[in-house]
Amino acid sequence: MTGGSGVVVIDNGGGLLKAGFGGDQDPIAVVPNCMAKPPGGNTKKWLVADQLQADDVDVTGMTLKRPIDRGYLINTEVQREVWERVVRNLLKVDPNNSSLLLVEPMFNPPALQHATDELVFEEFGFKSLCVADAPSLVHLYEASRQPTLFRAQCSLVVDCGFSFTHASPVLQNFTLNYGVRRMDLGGKALTNYLKELVSYRSLNVMDETLLIDDAKEKLCFVSLDVPGDLRLARLSFKDNPFRCSYILPDGITYKKGFVKDMDDALRYCSLPLNEESDRKDHGLETNKFEDRKKPELSQNEFVLTNERFLVPEMLFHPIDLGINQAGLAECIVRAVQACHPYLQPVLFESIILTGGSTLFPRFAERLERELRPLVPDDYQVKITRQENPILGVWRGGSILASSPDFESMCVTKSEYEEMGSARCRRRFFH
Repeated sequence: MTGGSGVVVIDNGGGLLKAGFGGDQDPIAVVPNCMAKPPGGNTKKWLVADQLQADDVDVTGMTLKRPIDRGYLINTEVQREVWERVVRNLLKVDPNNSSLLLVEPMFNPPALQHATDELVFEEFGFKSLCVADAPSLVHLYEASRQPTLFRAQCSLVVDCGFSFTHASPVLQNFTLNYGVRRMDLGGKALTNYLKELVSYRSLNVMDETLLIDDAKEKLCFVSLDVPGDLRLARLSFKDNPFRCSYILPDGITYKKGFVKDMDDALRYCSLPLNEESDRKDHGLETNKFEDRKKPELSQNEFVLTNERFLVPEMLFHPIDLGINQAGLAECIVRAVQACHPYLQPVLFESIILTGGSTLFPRFAERLERELRPLVPDDYQVKITRQENPILGVWRGGSILASSPDFESMCVTKSEYEEMGSARCRRRFFH
């Protein structure tokens, strides 16, 4: 069984793989793009993709193998296992009768393009392939939803992905490669930083990537006033407004990690911003520092306080954490300044946020505050976060795959066999 168009669309992310059929609104599969093995003897089998999401699977201490490292496909063996599971078991398609639209990282080196083509045509036998990049698909999807928003068919796509963060100018569905600027920070770096902070303060969780990922997604938020929030975080352990416990699986009663009290987690995020009197009403006086004995934690939980906003802070001010890179606002300004002056005001008022890290509460507000002083006064700054930043790229791919001229954009298996990877790839250049 295949989707209406017979085109398989795969957004092959470093963290999550999204797969489905061209023309559909949503993908059929949104699964971890990895394999994992439970701790213990060699008899334990590797779990692949959706098998890691099963209710009865405890991910504690699992060994991970990812096909993608630093944004690029470097392990085709693992990728084959993941695609095999997704294409044959979840999508239930025969690749010989299907075309593939694959979202590939920008500036993918030729050797990795060649390895990808081998996987698509020789291992799986897809009948044709079209390669697209994420920014152009995000622009295509948003422009199809709200065409008036993007005058001059122009936008700046800010993609905070798993491996990287890119600021990419797009003009008439083409990514302007010369204007793309990259930060070597993404969701993976944020998770690793949270692992280090928790391991230093309470439990050793350096091997708990999947659990810390979950804690990060549920508990972290972007601060609009870092010095003020740091002062609040110095309150006594009990009165700290950021204090939340995350419970690790015990393998018996519960197999998944979870937030102990979600109301506590949301308590601070619902407070008015920068209103000293309101904070006092909530019992959050900034001058109350007490040295109470910290309550004992059980062996299977850890507490987060200021880590909740210090982790996303990496994206805005990496230099504060010893990472010698420009922050997100500066990255965006550099991308815009690389473009023609006529495009610059249009790009600043057509910023689209996509990627999982843009889901942190207050992300867009903070970015606007950081950007405004760096942008000329007579330019507007308008930031739109995608309705679903995790699925936005895939949805753009679905629109492209169901367009009338999609077939003419593809390289067929016979063309690949006749001309080889390098010559076929020229079709995807622009």
